[in-house]
Amino acid sequence: MSVNRPAATALAAALCLLTAACGSSSDDRTSTGPAEAAASKSGYPVTLENCGEKETFTKAPSRVVVMNGASVAEVSTLLALGVGDRIAANEQSFGASEVAGRAAAIKKLPTGNVKLNDAYDVPREAMLGLRPDLVLSTTSYGFDEKNGFATRAQLAEAGARTYVSPQGCDQDTSGMTIADSYRLLRDMGKVFHVSEKAEKLIAASQKNIAAVTARVKGKKKPKVMVLFSNMSMGGNDFSSVVAKGIYNDILARAGGSNAFANASSTSFADLSKEKVAATDVDALVVIAYNDPNPAAYARKLLKEFPQWPAAKNNAFVTLSDSMYLGPSNDLAVEKVAKVLHPDAF
Repeated sequence: MSVNRPAATALAAALCLLTAACGSSSDDRTSTGPAEAAASKSGYPVTLENCGEKETFTKAPSRVVVMNGASVAEVSTLLALGVGDRIAANEQSFGASEVAGRAAAIKKLPTGNVKLNDAYDVPREAMLGLRPDLVLSTTSYGFDEKNGFATRAQLAEAGARTYVSPQGCDQDTSGMTIADSYRLLRDMGKVFHVSEKAEKLIAASQKNIAAVTARVKGKKKPKVMVLFSNMSMGGNDFSSVVAKGIYNDILARAGGSNAFANASSTSFADLSKEKVAATDVDALVVIAYNDPNPAAYARKLLKEFPQWPAAKNNAFVTLSDSMYLGPSNDLAVEKVAKVLHPDAF
C-alpha cells in the first residue's frame, strides 16, 4: 500500500473478456493447415480485451515486470501458477504471506535494480530500460503518463504487452469480489499457457470456501472492523478502514459483515476516533502491509476501545495477502471464520 498516494486509488475497476483465438469447428478440420494446427497445439495466439485495449500474445512472456501498485496480487498469482521464473523485475511485497514460503519467494525475485519514483513504482525510462515483454499493473494508474509512467501505447511500441488487473480499469475497487481473483488466475493461466493449473487452483479455492460457508450457514453475522495496521491514508485518526471491496465478500463467506460498510461509497473510509468508538465491533481483521507485528497493533486497538465486544472476547485475526486480490482468498475466509465462529470448527 503506497504511503504517498491514497490506497483507495491504488486498486480498481473491471477487466473484461478473455478470448482464445483460432478455434476450428469440426466442419473445418480437413482444411486446417500446419500453421493453424501448431497454433492450436501451443495454445497461442491468445487475445485479451483489457480496459478497452486488445492484447495479443503469440507466445508465453519471458520478461515480465510486475509494478508495485500497492498490491501483491499479480506476483502471487504468477508464483502460484509456477511461472515466477518469467519475472524480470518485481516491485511488489507485503513482507508476509499466509502461504508458506511465498514471502521468501517474493523476496528472492529480481527487482531490476530500479530507482522507484515518489509513488514507489517504476518510472517511464526505467521501465523501458528493463525491456519487458509483459508489464502487469494493479490499476490503470501504472500506465498514466502524467504520473511519469510509460503508457500502454509506448510499451506496445517497445514490444511489450500490458495488463491491468480486474477492477483496475477506473481505479475503483469498491465492487471487487473473490471472482476477480479467479479472473486474474484465469487470464494469467491463458497468457502463460497454464490454464489447467489455474483451473485446479480455482477449483480448490472454491471447494475450501464452500466448506467453510457451510459450517457458518445460518449463524448470526458478527460486525467486523477491517483495517490496515499502522497506516495513514487520510486526515482522521482511522483513515485505513475498509468500507467496500473484496474484503466484504470474504467477510460474508466467513459468516460476518463489515461494521463500516456504509461509512464510505469508496473502498476505504476516513473515520474519526469518535465514530469508531460509537460503533459496535465484534471482531477485528488487521491487514499487515510490511508491518512486522500487526498483532501488537490489534491489541492496542482492543485496549483503546474496551467497550467493543471484540475487546471483551479478544477477537481478532491478522492477515496479509490472503485478504487481498490474489490466489489465496480461501485462506482468509477460513481464518476469519474461525475467529467469528470458533464453535463451528
